[in-house]
Amino acid sequence: MEQNDSLSAERTPGPSAAPGKPGGQGPSGGPGKPTGPGKTSGPEKPASSVKSGDRGTVVAGVEVLSGRGGRRGLARFLPFLGPAFIASVAYVDPGNFATNLEGGAKFGYLLVWVVVASNLMAMLIQTLSAKLGIATGRNLAELCRDHYPRWLVWAMWVLMEGVAMATDLAEFLGAALGFFLLFGMPLWIAGLLTAVTTLIIMGLERYGFRPLEAVITAMVGMIAGCYVIEMGLARPDWGQVLRHAVTPGFRGAESVLLATGILGATVMPHVIFLHSALTQGRIVTRDPAQLKRLFRYQLADVGLAMGMAGLINAAMLIMAAKTFHEAGLRDVDAIEKAYMTLQPLLGRAASVFFGLSLLAAGLSSSAVGTMSGQVIMQGFLNWHIPVWLRRLITMAPALIVIMIGLDPTRTLVISQVILSFGLPFAVAPLVLFTRRRDLMGVLANRRLTTLAVSLVAGLIIALNVYLLAHVFKGG
Repeated sequence: MEQNDSLSAERTPGPSAAPGKPGGQGPSGGPGKPTGPGKTSGPEKPASSVKSGDRGTVVAGVEVLSGRGGRRGLARFLPFLGPAFIASVAYVDPGNFATNLEGGAKFGYLLVWVVVASNLMAMLIQTLSAKLGIATGRNLAELCRDHYPRWLVWAMWVLMEGVAMATDLAEFLGAALGFFLLFGMPLWIAGLLTAVTTLIIMGLERYGFRPLEAVITAMVGMIAGCYVIEMGLARPDWGQVLRHAVTPGFRGAESVLLATGILGATVMPHVIFLHSALTQGRIVTRDPAQLKRLFRYQLADVGLAMGMAGLINAAMLIMAAKTFHEAGLRDVDAIEKAYMTLQPLLGRAASVFFGLSLLAAGLSSSAVGTMSGQVIMQGFLNWHIPVWLRRLITMAPALIVIMIGLDPTRTLVISQVILSFGLPFAVAPLVLFTRRRDLMGVLANRRLTTLAVSLVAGLIIALNVYLLAHVFKGG
């Protein structure tokens, strides 16, 4: 393959790799390690490994990076949009529904600022994850395997597999709950339907990354559309919303705890690993100038996707504040209760759109959770199992929960606690790797960036420790 005037081959990242093959293949089929920060080769030519659904996107992206082609304006950004939209699903999953609804119902608009601050932190973390994949050609799990002792790698894998399964449990339950609320079917049938639907979504991977990105992005758009309609039906006080979005404040110890819950659960460890895998082999270049250009396009992707996720989270809290808090219904702390309460307050349409948004969030985040599990196993251990087998394994705990009749909302909360254990093992390596110039080349963090993300990571980890301590004390 010619090294200098290369166009980028899509080296399918971990989640899209064919069963039995490692994610992130290099130009010659080997592991996708970078040529090194000192190399100045351009993007690589499209290879036969580029899947049919991706070829147009890869070629268009390469033309933009190389300064060729006739794309102008917003059209130049389109080939680079997608990875962050997949990652953003974790920030609007069913676990967020429960937390935001409770925050709005109990304290009105008071905690809108917490959602804003949480989203800004999430943007920073996900930006570094995307940058890591672009700069190194490796995902975060692979870099941990490359640089850490074997015993630590195994320990991290066990912990992160637990995190992935806890994530999948929450998201699977959320989708099943959406089917149950909308169609009145038994919860166990809703669970089986969720499993089948998720497998269909994951089956799109065989056609490349673009079809899956399109479906996930459409689902995020569906969630956003539902909440636009909810806002129109609820008609919140936008003056109060804007005031509380920029004015930090609390109302007693319980509001502090709930704010901690919203902020402390902001960064999801599984998508930190996933985002780096989504960018590591999507459109590849080793030319320093083109790397910087590619990173700027990924910044736009993160800004749009995470911005939309932040608006959705804010809308959840605002809707609960206007609908429940102002009506004196301060005890709406379960998804089912919120669904049932919306109809008499705002009409049948409001509860239907709420159910649709929950269903879309559950299905999309369940697919993303399965992708994350693949990346974690392939990256840490270089083991590969078929997607359908991982789906069957990870849905087993959720089906057990449904069959024995445990409270779905309570189970969602417990799953979020499990996620807290894995957070330091995702954020700390991310900060340490992205500050290293020998790995990142021209995209290495500046000192101010490393300081900012270290402070954010320290705050988030401290809040998660506080939440864990509160839970174990019986709070």
